[in-house]
Amino acid sequence: MPSYIAPIEDMMFLYEKLRDNKNYNELDKYKEVSPDLVKDILEEAAKINQNLILPLAKVGDENPAVLENGVVRTPPGYKEAYQKYIEDGWTSLSCDPKYGGQGMPKTVSAFFDEMLSSASLSFKLYSELSIGAYNCINHHASDEIKNMYLPKIVEGKWSGTMCLTEPICGTDLGLLKTKAEKQSDGTYKISGQKIFITSGDQDLTENIIHLVIARATDSPSGTKGISLFLVPKFKLNEDGTVGPRNGISTGSIESKMGIKGSATCVLNFDEATGYMIGKKDKGLNAMFTMMNLERIVVGIQGLGISEIAYQNSLAYAKERKQGKTNNTKSSNGADFIIEHADIRRSLLNMKSIIEGERALCFWLSQQTEVSLYHPDEKIRLEASDFVSLMTPVVKSLFTDLGMEITNDAMQIHGGYGYTKDQGIEQLFRDNRITPIYEGTNSVQAADLVFRKLSNKNGNIINKFLDLIKSETNLDNEKIKPFTKDFSNYFNILTKFSEWINEKIKTDKDDVSAAANDYLKTLGFVAVAYAWIKVLDVSFKNYNENSNFYDDKINTAKFYFDKVLPRAEQHYKSAISGSSSIMNFKFN
Repeated sequence: MPSYIAPIEDMMFLYEKLRDNKNYNELDKYKEVSPDLVKDILEEAAKINQNLILPLAKVGDENPAVLENGVVRTPPGYKEAYQKYIEDGWTSLSCDPKYGGQGMPKTVSAFFDEMLSSASLSFKLYSELSIGAYNCINHHASDEIKNMYLPKIVEGKWSGTMCLTEPICGTDLGLLKTKAEKQSDGTYKISGQKIFITSGDQDLTENIIHLVIARATDSPSGTKGISLFLVPKFKLNEDGTVGPRNGISTGSIESKMGIKGSATCVLNFDEATGYMIGKKDKGLNAMFTMMNLERIVVGIQGLGISEIAYQNSLAYAKERKQGKTNNTKSSNGADFIIEHADIRRSLLNMKSIIEGERALCFWLSQQTEVSLYHPDEKIRLEASDFVSLMTPVVKSLFTDLGMEITNDAMQIHGGYGYTKDQGIEQLFRDNRITPIYEGTNSVQAADLVFRKLSNKNGNIINKFLDLIKSETNLDNEKIKPFTKDFSNYFNILTKFSEWINEKIKTDKDDVSAAANDYLKTLGFVAVAYAWIKVLDVSFKNYNENSNFYDDKINTAKFYFDKVLPRAEQHYKSAISGSSSIMNFKFN
């Protein structure tokens, strides 16, 4: 079984030194969230993840969730762990105190999300969508619905799901067949089938609150006729207690490559009672409140799994002997493999990506809070645009690089990495869903280039580039070699953005073919921007903790030397156009 130590030092470094967003620091609601409080939370989070949840990863993989006589049974130990998990209040961490939450900002809850992803993604998934459902209901439901459902979701006694996909449609939700028939009392009867529903059924909570998209019988076809409904597994009595079973049944559990402890269900809705959330025929707008949050969280899943893969690769490289290096340190036998240049390259590739991603995610968390709570509408809108721009980048880049990192971890472990004993191959399998979740990464790339670079508020990518330029124009002489190198790739991203902007007017196949390359270029440059922010702090505070900051500076140097150049490779590939793709004749 892999070992795991939560990277609290790095998380606290970000919270204390990179909480530099002026607009974020103006938010009154977080004035009392001190570094000491955050450290206490992270230390407690580390304990439950390292000691209680980490062992469940192997248990869930070897004893998957099963469907028995219409009831889903979670793996051994999940019930007891979940009970402890909710007793300690982890489901309520970022929720509104009005409904029993602790009111912590995303800058804190994102760290917990990462730890939980490292410890056991399968276990995490039973509560993760509950937070998404909470946010969706909180933003779009009536006060009556909020007061009836949110306290129990926040407490963790009830869970939530997101029911979109059907056998006939995945990304193209306009094709959905699930129908909603209005009743005289204002409720709806929901009928249809939903597939690939994460935590669609389980034996951990008293009730499951499904958020289901469906088409009212008098609504138009396509995406303009989709509404959102709250459909509980058990209907509620008048006093709010759990009542009779609703018309929902579990048809089957998917047999999957990874995350086997998580129940991915086929759900059948047979005239189940549902309550409309938000406006009629505006269901996708409401659902995207949940989905966009989940896309960021899925990116954090990739980051969390990358972290545990790196930690175990580093430990193994320090204890495994194999071959001799050019400058061998062994007079008899072999050297530790960490002395080999290629192994060191792989480890530094992992480390530089992970720490850069974590810093970028922290920046995005600050922007998210500003977009939700800043009193100035103009500032909220700008932050919201930055979040919208970076959401597909974080979701796709972090998960794609998670596949690269878990693959390299298997290589470092050699044959032992391929066997089940070390648990490394499970990290690879568990992470494989993350580039597919919440819209595949190619869908994210298309969304980025066709919808996110510009919107009704103007040219968002240029606003982001202006922000980067202003914040990386630094006077410190020690950082100049990095900023000079960075400006080269910044200019490449600028040219790439201009190319996309022109091609979208004349040849959308060129843009489609370039979408993944553009997302990667933007992603690698955005991570480099986060590294510049880290470097600025590292040079300014060097004497406070020279060992820590030396590590940061040298890790950043590797990123700029060995990882960032990929941005240019993606640019050169993309601007070659799409003719060799679209004109190819497949036999």
